[in-house]
Amino acid sequence: MTQVIQLESVAKRYDSSGTPALGPLTLSVAKGEALAVTGPSGSGKSTLLNLVAGLDKATEGTVSVAGRRLDGLSEHVLARFRREQIGMVFQFFNLLDDLTVSDNIQLPAQLAGTARRKTAERADELMEALGIRKHARAYPGRLSGGERQRVAVARALVNRPALLLADEPTGALDSASGQDVRELLVDLHRGGQTIVLVTHDPALAQACASRTIHLVDGHLALDSQAEAVR
Repeated sequence: MTQVIQLESVAKRYDSSGTPALGPLTLSVAKGEALAVTGPSGSGKSTLLNLVAGLDKATEGTVSVAGRRLDGLSEHVLARFRREQIGMVFQFFNLLDDLTVSDNIQLPAQLAGTARRKTAERADELMEALGIRKHARAYPGRLSGGERQRVAVARALVNRPALLLADEPTGALDSASGQDVRELLVDLHRGGQTIVLVTHDPALAQACASRTIHLVDGHLALDSQAEAVR
């Protein structure tokens, strides 16, 4: 089975003489798997996500994503790799308010050098699939929280990434919008998208993930496989 993420004896220290914020940790995530990362505040969840995203570098060990070791890549090459292979969804959406929905979605593809026509076609395809086509020319500030998160997911998927990272994707939403995003993540997983989801919400992890790990003080305390994603 193809591994999209491979961590080998990874540790991250922010203070060279202190206790690691994460690890040592060895972890793999297979293609098509939906992994939920849970744990209390300060347990290392965000550190793990940042290492996998290439936003931070491990102090020890190696991090590989989609067959590439991240530690050997220059900042320029890493930025390009991240645009092409990793989609990211954040708690507070991180959309650009002065761009329309369609332009927000197209931006990563434009930065990757994709032809304008192909970029527009891909954005249209995603907006249709995610039920936001009618908002193509609207600005994010006019949308509900759930709609903005769907735009953020579309933007994350525009380059057909090998991996989707979601950091508390329902944390800023009301219950109805949160349910919409939960169903969207389930649909993406059923469609074969590899997902790593960081969440404080056990219900979200249970609904969306085929596997859950629980971190405590930077260490793996639990690694459980779900029976099925409903």
